[in-house]
Amino acid sequence: MNVFDDTEDTDLAVKSFMRSGEICRRVREEGAKLVMIDASLLEAAEEIEELIRKAGGEPAFPCNISVNEQAAHSTPSFGDKQVFGEKDVVKLDLGAHVDGFVADTAITIDLSGENGKLVEASKTALDNAISIIHAGAQTRDIGSEIASAIESYKFKPIRNLSGHGVGEYVVHMEPSIPNYRTPHTVELKEGDVIALEPFASTGAGMIREDRRTEIFSFERPSPVRNQTARQIIEHVASDRQNLPFAERWLYKRWPEFSIKLALRELLTSNAFRGYPILKEDRGTLVSQHEHTLIVEKDSCKVIT
Repeated sequence: MNVFDDTEDTDLAVKSFMRSGEICRRVREEGAKLVMIDASLLEAAEEIEELIRKAGGEPAFPCNISVNEQAAHSTPSFGDKQVFGEKDVVKLDLGAHVDGFVADTAITIDLSGENGKLVEASKTALDNAISIIHAGAQTRDIGSEIASAIESYKFKPIRNLSGHGVGEYVVHMEPSIPNYRTPHTVELKEGDVIALEPFASTGAGMIREDRRTEIFSFERPSPVRNQTARQIIEHVASDRQNLPFAERWLYKRWPEFSIKLALRELLTSNAFRGYPILKEDRGTLVSQHEHTLIVEKDSCKVIT
């Protein structure tokens, strides 16, 4: 789906995407410096989110800091005491939007210095995939390129995670970009805005959902009885539209007990959607790299 087809001012949309991408690039570089042994995950996430705001954007989703076997959707909780360990493989995944137009990027930091090949595998896969992007490219060929690169390092691509389109107030949309060769394929079109994100794993290459959920998004209006739930719906729908948010962001406005009860009702009523942490088996290590790009006639423009 070409996001520009539904945009009245294409030039403004392009400028907003480009600005979002530049903010992501700058904050990714600054944010990587915050990932240090014994540093607080919560403080790093909150500083990264504030850097996005200071740069003129808004977080498109909570800063994801996924450690070791975690692959995605991990953000620190309110009051989180976890610190980075000397053996940690850390995925820093962040997004920004300007006027709603989203860019998304990620990098992996190996604090031990012992997992360089794993980090290189996802980075090479991303670079190789970018090199074959153009209008008319097939998503299954991109997936094949990603898998070949990761497997050449003797690791597994994560098959049930994929790249995706991004749009106006939308972080995940069509087309889906697989990390392996699939029977199904979609032809990329000029103007498509997509985020490629290869994941390399020392394990089986299949993630599962953890019980812990820290990230949510507004799905649809729904009648709820809890007063705090009604207030949260109103706040999130106006402030975030359908963009994801962190539970910890709500603690600036409501007490913990009220938030827990409200979220339970909001999820049960399907007003909100939860995003559980996605992870490989314990003891597995995962690396990730990600760029957002605009598909052009003969190549692509990387904006992050």
